[in-house]
Amino acid sequence: MEARSFIVVSIFLSFFLISTASAQLSRDFYKNTCPNVESIVKSAVTNKFRQTFVTAPATLRLFFHDCFVRGCDASVLLASPNNNAEKDHPDNLSLAGDGFDTVIKAKAALDNDSRCKNKVSCADILALATRDVVVLTGGPNYPVELGRRDGRISTIASVQRQLPHPEFNLDQLNAIFATHGLTQTDMIALSGAHTIGFSHCNRFSKRIFNFSPRSPIDPTLNTAYAFQLRQMCPLRVDPRIAINMDPTTSRTFDNVYFKNLQQGKGLFTSDQILFTDTRSRAIVNSFASNGAAFNQAFINAMTKLGRVGVLTGRQGEIRLDCSTVN
Repeated sequence: MEARSFIVVSIFLSFFLISTASAQLSRDFYKNTCPNVESIVKSAVTNKFRQTFVTAPATLRLFFHDCFVRGCDASVLLASPNNNAEKDHPDNLSLAGDGFDTVIKAKAALDNDSRCKNKVSCADILALATRDVVVLTGGPNYPVELGRRDGRISTIASVQRQLPHPEFNLDQLNAIFATHGLTQTDMIALSGAHTIGFSHCNRFSKRIFNFSPRSPIDPTLNTAYAFQLRQMCPLRVDPRIAINMDPTTSRTFDNVYFKNLQQGKGLFTSDQILFTDTRSRAIVNSFASNGAAFNQAFINAMTKLGRVGVLTGRQGEIRLDCSTVN
């Protein structure tokens, strides 16, 4: 009974902390200190996006990985001289450098404005840049709450068991998202970001070569798609080869990801399970048939995600360099 009470109290506290943090964030936080913050960041992100499309999925993934570990405090951006920071954890080694570079370039653009120099947190820059890349790839525009402060702590140990893995089932996905106050619908909507994602062959090779003794190919995987993946990812493939997570419209933020799941074309087990498991299938079908419903659910989930574990007021700091504490 005591253990049950503790769990209830823990969940209550997580929601209380999220609601308290959101009350301290606001859409016009910088109106008196850096009124053009959104246009400056948008311009820098757009320029970076024109250089390489990878800017979009890299920045979006960077935001997720930041918020899931210690909250949205830009701790994933911190570098460590002895490779002991969040970014050095095996789960983060595949974070593309273009995501980090997007924040660096946006920070430099803000620092070029005398009113904005060293006024905007790296955490807020990342949140704004994430919204901007969603829009640049055809996704929904949405207001971003601001006022986050940057964290001073980043450790490799803090990442352990904090991020969802490609082989997760529905219960595991729901559990890890619930720790951040996110529902199953939020989780499925955020998974839709894979519509512009990419991955490397070793993250799903078991599904197409040695799923089980009886079936080398995962039976939930579309057979034709599986053989296509085998061609792109032979057994001794270059580990740097990247595969689009949406084989249909990989450069457009849309609801086709969910239509792919209906056809057995989810790249990860954690993607396909959203349709295979009957408990979540109805939401997948809803998003597949109604792009507007997906967009709204994505906006709601991103807003909630952006409030997770934020530092506000006098907590943390405004970093002068996003890769190091002041």
